Amino acid sequence: MTLNGEWKFRWSPTAAGLDDAAADPDYDESGWDTIPVPSHWVLPGTSPEAAAGTYGRPIYTNIRYPFPVDPPRVPDENPTGDHRRSFEMPDWPSARVLLRFDGVESIYRVWLNGIEVGVGKGSRLVQEFDITEVLRAGTNVILVRVHQWSSMSYLEDQDQWWLPGIFRDVTVLARPYGSVDDLWLRTDYAADGTGSINPQIIAAEQAFPIDIEIPELHVRQRFQGPSDVALFSAGQVEPWSAEAPKLYEAQISSTGETLRMRLGFRRIEIDRDILRINGNQLIFRGMNRHEIHTVRGRMFDEQYARTDLIRMKRAGVNAIRTSHYPPHPRVLDLADELGFWVIEECDYETHGFEAFGWQGNPSDDPRWAEACLDRMQRTVERDKNHPSVIIWSLGNEAGTGQNLKQMSDWVRERDPARPVHYEGDHTGAYTDIYSRMYPNYLETEAIGADTGVIFYLDSSEDAERVRSKPFLMCEYAHAMGNGPGGMDIYDDLAERYPRLHGGFIWEWRDHGLLTRTTDGVEFFGYGGDFGEVLHDGNFVMDGMLLPDGTPTPGLAEFTKVNQPIVFDLDGGLLVVRNRYHTLCTDHLRFVAIKEVNGYPVVEAELNVPRLLPGQMETVTVPDDLVATGDGEVWLIIKAELAAQTPWADPGHEVALGQFELTRPGSIATLPAWPVPPAQEANEQIITLGPAQFDTQTGRLLRLLGMEVDGPRLELWRGPTDNDRGSARGSFELGRPEDTFGEGVPGPSSEQRWRERGLDRLQHRLDHLYVDHDQLLAQLRVAAAGGNLYVDVSYHWWLTDGLALMISVVPSAGWDCTWPRVGVRFDLPAELRHASWFGTGPNESYPDTRRAARVGRFAADIDGLNVDYSRPQETGHRSELRELVISDAERLRLSIATWPNEQDHRPGFTLSAYTPQQLDRARHPYELVPGDHVYLFIDEAVHGIGSRACGIDVLPEHALWPSPRQFGMNFREG
Repeated sequence: MTLNGEWKFRWSPTAAGLDDAAADPDYDESGWDTIPVPSHWVLPGTSPEAAAGTYGRPIYTNIRYPFPVDPPRVPDENPTGDHRRSFEMPDWPSARVLLRFDGVESIYRVWLNGIEVGVGKGSRLVQEFDITEVLRAGTNVILVRVHQWSSMSYLEDQDQWWLPGIFRDVTVLARPYGSVDDLWLRTDYAADGTGSINPQIIAAEQAFPIDIEIPELHVRQRFQGPSDVALFSAGQVEPWSAEAPKLYEAQISSTGETLRMRLGFRRIEIDRDILRINGNQLIFRGMNRHEIHTVRGRMFDEQYARTDLIRMKRAGVNAIRTSHYPPHPRVLDLADELGFWVIEECDYETHGFEAFGWQGNPSDDPRWAEACLDRMQRTVERDKNHPSVIIWSLGNEAGTGQNLKQMSDWVRERDPARPVHYEGDHTGAYTDIYSRMYPNYLETEAIGADTGVIFYLDSSEDAERVRSKPFLMCEYAHAMGNGPGGMDIYDDLAERYPRLHGGFIWEWRDHGLLTRTTDGVEFFGYGGDFGEVLHDGNFVMDGMLLPDGTPTPGLAEFTKVNQPIVFDLDGGLLVVRNRYHTLCTDHLRFVAIKEVNGYPVVEAELNVPRLLPGQMETVTVPDDLVATGDGEVWLIIKAELAAQTPWADPGHEVALGQFELTRPGSIATLPAWPVPPAQEANEQIITLGPAQFDTQTGRLLRLLGMEVDGPRLELWRGPTDNDRGSARGSFELGRPEDTFGEGVPGPSSEQRWRERGLDRLQHRLDHLYVDHDQLLAQLRVAAAGGNLYVDVSYHWWLTDGLALMISVVPSAGWDCTWPRVGVRFDLPAELRHASWFGTGPNESYPDTRRAARVGRFAADIDGLNVDYSRPQETGHRSELRELVISDAERLRLSIATWPNEQDHRPGFTLSAYTPQQLDRARHPYELVPGDHVYLFIDEAVHGIGSRACGIDVLPEHALWPSPRQFGMNFREG
């Protein structure tokens, strides 16, 4: 019987002075408010009082505790919520009745009918109270007093919102006579294809005989008594895996009840430094998944969770780390059903003690041993029957110590079939898998190889020990804002070194909470938006999805990097390699498409032979698909689903490769410009074909009948979260190979750029030359207070269209990278739609280009740009060929580019905002469209990196000042 629903609620700013009078069934609660259960009392959507802040507000911290660190004590200012309701007890013929709480933050006391029945601890852990003796026939009254802070808060310092309340289900369970108290059907899968079940049954003698039936396998096993319970064969079975999640329905019948359970047969093995499932090595292509919703917080919604996991499947995600606590139990049911490899993590983190050198850390304090072990035990016991759970994790960012070792020892004894993980065991002393967060590329390679520097190790023995274990990255490629860059390098390393087993992106979704401004404008809030005294800003906005579920381009990049089928083309021979763990390629259809100048001209289905996991095959591509011809020729190879699956329709793309077939020399490069004019301009306005120029600035006044301002050199971009990061070293100050892959500690790129004035450039026209078909404007661009400058020339030429050559020459002395080097045009605000031939469909930067393919695409200005939770650089499409910009009625402007001698072309961005406006805004709602849209044609842009919590932009993707020249041609659309 569920107790979810409306409860009476009383909030107090402190626990002091509260007695148990409200537990009395006759207590008058008429003056109390009403609140739904489950809920978090601080969330605005919970009730009108919550929206007004009556019950306090959410608090976000990454590491720091939002109260004085004085364990186990907490402050007197301890918000407390009393939840009270009545319920009618059915006439159940039961031996025992249990009261179950699936999740309450942080600590709670429970009274039933005026009698205290217990205290609950462990916010994300289930707890049951035996209420048999205090139940009454008819009406019963329950009071649950929840304290926001407790000694347990010191063990729950995860990087997330602090959200007090009863946020998961409350249930009354009747346990009949002859029931099963606990059941564990431990399955195994052998190489000969047979499955076995080793049951562990805890039940009273009168519950026997107990039958286990698996109808699909024609299995029925009876145990007459507890001493008869033993391992038995299930015969030939299909194994369970994340790619083929075969489940068998099992029915377990005792004398008092019948239970139903879904079983998956699989074997987990560590073979020296290789983790194998069902005999094959496993590569994690995973996500860290918190439980978060913009309105409901950590309250569970099954359809929302299912939608989330289906989106993961479609994106090529094969694994979930339940960061950093056990999820709602139905999430694991969905993982069993849809197919995910799961690392289930204990609800344990003490990160705030790091600030004090881990002094007083509960992980190594005997006084906390029982609490630590209890959390681990409850994690395992709740979820031990799930086939998707393949690894137990002791927790996250809790330092190290004997209590963690004790937790590991208990797990190994209780469940020896599953490995133990914990990233903080840096020397591999008590875990089975070596794990790290955000290792740089050189260190990752050193871990995979047998040489090189591995951080945190004190001896060669430590290095030998960690290299004897499988390695995974429990967190990598921090997905905060635009990015992360460089995911492909980690995948390349996993391909080269078998010891590397992939990892888990941090993280799946931004944690924005829906709130409103004082004017009623809705937005997704982050740290500081709820008046917190202590907070960590938008560091909680670090997901592959925006708060509303919109995928960022980073998710498309992840999908491409991790695609299960990879292609290579050598002449007319296509190499196809299967990277699936379990699946052959029978479920896929392979399609080849030849495009010329972005238009498809030939499409055919390819006959690719059946490939086993890990197998590679060469296929001959028909001649008409690989023949070159006039224009720019590309071959696209797609692998798509041939039939319906539980998570996608037929035709869903699971892999793509694109290969250029353009004949060398068939694409015109940047042409030779005529000798520039030498006559100084003397008119106020100069007309050159469809363009008019201001002689005071050298910039456009009108172009093709439209008011246009530009070009104007732009070196600034709205700093990304990674541009603002400085937690790791700078590759501007030290090369990776000279700094063990870390860079030199130093200021962020954003700070270095701002100190040099790149956000506040001023322009001076030095010369303006003109003749009948040309105009040459020569400018010097510099920042106030600085002596560094850039000389820029704009050479216009009236030819087949209006051509523009731009030359950029920086002065000597520049000692930092540039965010971009390009020009800005201010266009009429109604020009909001773009269609282009170039890379797409999403934005791309030097280190986020795996998902970018060459083709023809179209989008309006909102679709071109991403509303990141904190406004920042967005929307760049690299390698532009042609761009057509239109308003609601017609095409207005066409721009074509030329490749340079290195076959490089400029990219473009069309935005409603300038970089300076993006820089100033903290939230998207603060951006107000104006009278213009802004077109940027960038010869080059700086990479993205992952320095918000990972490594800096690699030198090969960094934009350093240098002379540059690029051109474009303007025509009417």
